[in-house]
Amino acid sequence: MEPLMGRLFLLALLALPATASSTASAQRGAGAEWPIYGGDPGHTRYSSLNQIDASNAATLEVAWRWSARNQGPNPAAASQTTPIFVKGRLYATAGMHRNVVAIDPATGETIWMYRFDERDRLAKAPRVNSGRGVSYWSDGKGDDRIYVVTPGYHLIALDADNGQPIRGFGLNGVVDLQKNLRVREGVSVDGSIGASSPAAVIGNVLVVGAALHVGMQPPSKVNTPGDIRGFDVRTGRLLWTFHTIPLPGEVGNDSWLEKSWAYTGNAASWAQISWDAQLGYVYLPTEAATGDYYGGHRPGNNLFSTSIVALDARTGKRVWHFQTIHHDIWDWDNTTAPILADLTIDGKPRRILAQLTKQGFVFVLDRVTGTPVWPIEERAVPKGDVPGEWYSPTQPFPTKPAPFERQGFSEDDLLDFTPEIRARAREIARQYRWGPLYTPPSLAGAADGTRGTLSLPASTGGANWEGGALDPETGYLYVPSVTAPSFLALLPGGKVSDMNYIAGGRGGQLAPGVPFVKPPWGRITAIDLTTGNHAWMVPNGDTPAFVAERLKLPPASIPNTGRASRAGLLVTRTLLFAGEGTNGSSNFWVLDKRTGARITRLDIPSGTQTGIPMTYMHDGRQYVVFATTAGGQASEIVAYSLPR
Repeated sequence: MEPLMGRLFLLALLALPATASSTASAQRGAGAEWPIYGGDPGHTRYSSLNQIDASNAATLEVAWRWSARNQGPNPAAASQTTPIFVKGRLYATAGMHRNVVAIDPATGETIWMYRFDERDRLAKAPRVNSGRGVSYWSDGKGDDRIYVVTPGYHLIALDADNGQPIRGFGLNGVVDLQKNLRVREGVSVDGSIGASSPAAVIGNVLVVGAALHVGMQPPSKVNTPGDIRGFDVRTGRLLWTFHTIPLPGEVGNDSWLEKSWAYTGNAASWAQISWDAQLGYVYLPTEAATGDYYGGHRPGNNLFSTSIVALDARTGKRVWHFQTIHHDIWDWDNTTAPILADLTIDGKPRRILAQLTKQGFVFVLDRVTGTPVWPIEERAVPKGDVPGEWYSPTQPFPTKPAPFERQGFSEDDLLDFTPEIRARAREIARQYRWGPLYTPPSLAGAADGTRGTLSLPASTGGANWEGGALDPETGYLYVPSVTAPSFLALLPGGKVSDMNYIAGGRGGQLAPGVPFVKPPWGRITAIDLTTGNHAWMVPNGDTPAFVAERLKLPPASIPNTGRASRAGLLVTRTLLFAGEGTNGSSNFWVLDKRTGARITRLDIPSGTQTGIPMTYMHDGRQYVVFATTAGGQASEIVAYSLPR
């Protein structure tokens, strides 16, 4: 295509129709509708609705319940879907086939259901789950579409009115995302790559990320790269590809020493992707490269793994990047959508991006330029002794905000309800190495007799895919997190993998389900992003009843530990809503968003909150909705509203 004509074509692709998804501001949150997984393109999870407030929240009752009982195999699997709400309908994913359902917002009745039979592709898929939701686009003239990325890695466009595939999109409504991917010798893309998160829709461009198998014990150092791609929202035509593992001649290629760029995989963006429609930028949170705990086969800093990358949505060209971990060997992927906001910071208006991380940091950057809002320092970190490993001598440390989680491990972190409990915790911990943040993994059978490295936060976080919520009125960022250690132990790959080392070994507990570190084990932290200071922190939920029983202590002697799970958060003009997460209870809390104080507790009738809450207004009533799961029972979507 001739260059000028090509640019004009791409500009037309980015032209923004008058739709809910494209006109929603990155910093103003949602209103009566909830058109995007995170509420708005900046994934603030904020709504300006205020019908439900502190004076009436205690009267909230279940308005309806929608069941996934007939949505394919294993309907009891935990659902992480968050419905969207546009033009009087809810749309969500359900079941292991990742069916798409349209739901009546007042009654919970199913309006239509779409199921795509992937056959063998489903069985091989690396992320067989119900997915986290769908995407929406409209031309503003009656062409309204729902998009879903399936477990087997297809991108499907459906008519929002009736659920029928859009025949002009791809092949009869389906784009095969396995096509036009980089292929590594000896690795089939069939079964190596998929996705769980919905596509980003910026103007007329669909931006699709990827997810691969868990990388603790990869069968090979050779794997499929997690490239990011842009597609025409109308036709499904591939527009561009961004290489998260750069090719020769591309920025970042020289950070992959010994030609490791040629075979290494992963470095995908499996979390949600945020965007700024005015700038025309999409923001990618990327994961570590193959494998999770051993990087000896990929020496160097490894751009663009574990980074934040801003791309021009028209072209897929890199605008800026910031690497949050050099040569990640802790599995501390960037797992949350970058949160975008327009705030006054230190007296100056700023357009910011806040990236929550597993290791407990919030990286706050100018989203136009990628420069830090507060200084970020490169500091020396410990070096390990695993044969063949390459260690980065420094890592970036934000000077503000302070970490929202405890970082690094020391004797001060040992559980100490009683001297006897502390001694037991010390006995477990002394079998491992420990040290400050970024103490690297070690061998399960090291020469010093240790069994690996204790790492805090865990490789699952800290923060994880649940993300946070941001209140644009106050500038408060609400972060759910878990305080728990990981045991980073390495064993030879042997017959399992051609890698020199893979994850192995085991950790320990004081008792089943009882961590040996001090609580709170789950928490919610409020950070004032206008100053960079913490505003408050509260435990997430209450101490599980089994803790006192298993530790053989009087319940009254145990402080509130919170639950070792991350809350699903929603903030409105008046309140902060918080479930207790996938390992939680049937409690759903309504909190004072300025102090964290509890206003009321709602009982979940069908298990625990597993999908992130959303809210909408329909026929004069505000609803709060989220997915739930109970052991052995079909997942549900539950809606609360005030009594009529």
